[in-house]
Amino acid sequence: MRQFILHIIVFFTASTVLSAAVGWWAYGTALDRLAERAETELSLASDRLVGQLQRFRQLSVVMADHPGLIALLTEDSDQFGQNANRLLEKTADKTGSYEIFVVSSTGHKIASSRLPLTNVEHGNSAYFKRAMHGALGSAQTQYGEETGRAFYFASPIKRSGEPPIGALVVKVNIEAVETDWRADPNILFFSDDQHVVFVSNRDALLFNTRVEISSAIQANENKRKYDPTSLKDFPEFWISRFSGHQLWHAKSRQIFPSTALHLEKSLPIIALNAEILVDAAASRLTAALQAIVAMAFSLIVGAGFFIMAQRRVALSRLLATEAQANRKLEDQVLRRTEQLSGVNQRLRQQINERIDAEEALNRAQQDLVQAGKLSALGQMSAGISHELNQPLMAIRSFAENAEVFLERGQLDTTKANLGRISDLARRMGRIIKNLRAFARKEGEPMTEVDLCAVIDASLELNDNRMQQAGVEVTWSAPLNAVWVRGGEVRLQQVLINLLGNAVDAMEDLDGTAEKRIEISIAQTGGTVILSVRDTGPGLSEPEKIFDPFYTTKKVGQSEGMGLGLSISYGIVQSFGGKIAGRNHPDGGSVFTVELALVANEAAA
Repeated sequence: MRQFILHIIVFFTASTVLSAAVGWWAYGTALDRLAERAETELSLASDRLVGQLQRFRQLSVVMADHPGLIALLTEDSDQFGQNANRLLEKTADKTGSYEIFVVSSTGHKIASSRLPLTNVEHGNSAYFKRAMHGALGSAQTQYGEETGRAFYFASPIKRSGEPPIGALVVKVNIEAVETDWRADPNILFFSDDQHVVFVSNRDALLFNTRVEISSAIQANENKRKYDPTSLKDFPEFWISRFSGHQLWHAKSRQIFPSTALHLEKSLPIIALNAEILVDAAASRLTAALQAIVAMAFSLIVGAGFFIMAQRRVALSRLLATEAQANRKLEDQVLRRTEQLSGVNQRLRQQINERIDAEEALNRAQQDLVQAGKLSALGQMSAGISHELNQPLMAIRSFAENAEVFLERGQLDTTKANLGRISDLARRMGRIIKNLRAFARKEGEPMTEVDLCAVIDASLELNDNRMQQAGVEVTWSAPLNAVWVRGGEVRLQQVLINLLGNAVDAMEDLDGTAEKRIEISIAQTGGTVILSVRDTGPGLSEPEKIFDPFYTTKKVGQSEGMGLGLSISYGIVQSFGGKIAGRNHPDGGSVFTVELALVANEAAA
């Protein structure tokens, strides 16, 4: 129990340190982002103020060279004064200047855009003295009552190569410049070298100073910029630093936030220091929220580890119980494994026996297919003998005649006899080639086969038999080759079997009955349908025609045993096709073989 409490204390301490570190990091990161925005805003405000004042500064330089103003200071005429007043008034209206006036070398105002002329001495002002020395003078002072403030820009008026004879002064009302950032939520203020606030978007900060008022008054007496009664103490605050940033903490929240990020930027062109105060409350809130999230996360993780530890204890107990049960189970499994090993051995032996039986069955099926082909060859042997003897006898006759014609010098007749001998030899070679191809065992895989060529070869092998039986064949080959997937020899065996069955079916018809075999090819999508129709008596039991050893032939009529169609069925199935038989509505039977079509491009 004591160890558990110690672990809890260590965990809470670590969680607190973690959340504090996260809060510290988050606060620093938030202040970095806040400082980036504040620096951008301070730069924009500073550039805007400097840019606006620079415009009036350039105005004083340009107007100082006006011939009318030079004539005003060198000629003694009231007309030049009136003209100068109208010129200055027109220019002030166009440029938005508060006042533009001309000061003589004695320091008195002799022309102005605001009439009547006021009897104000300018001879002791710093900007006038600097202008009379030939340089550009500037100053910021308080005028009028309360918060009236102005910037003065003075340029010397002189003839070329001569000393100044007066000065042109442009007076800019600062309140008109401040209007652009009055609605800014952040506090902007510009102070002089005595830290007296001269420009700000908060009126309460104007003429506030961060130095002793007595020191500010003493410095003011030398420069005469402010009414001493207008100077006030800056609101009390204390400064801290966090992650390289300066933070101001106000003792009173009447003017600026309790904690604000402070940035400053020197503006030597207008002799002011730009400063901005941005409320850091949102950054502190973000840091606090992230610290709370870190604490909550660590508590959740700790609770998860605690639950896992409790479950681990429970799991250890459960595993001990299961281990004991597993030992008992392993003993039972060991005994059972010995029994299964014997069964597995017997099962393996049975599998090997079945594999051997399947191999023997495949060999028997191949032998059966070959026997079927040889049987078909036996049935066609008489016709094939006639097909070969007939051309041989004709060749002998043509050869003997050619010898006689040659002795008589009848070369044309001899050449014609030799041509007939060549044609008969080619026909015999074609018959023998088809016989050899049909008789060989096909062991090659499926390929692309020209179905029309297979039909022509099968008809040539059965031609003599069909002529002797008086069977007419109707077959019109397509103009282009029809390529299907299969084996050429096996497909020829199927077609020879179908043709032989058709001849056998019409053998018992009387002499007046029509004996005809119709062969046709049709294409449907990606399938080729080969149809073989006869005009025989038809099928008595169409559903049994593909059963092994089923035959409708009389005993002694044929050497077949009813395996031809069964073998053909197996061959077509191995090609991925279909074979079917039915009775035709007009009499006779129709057998169809469906095979996969091969595109001409693939076949080529």
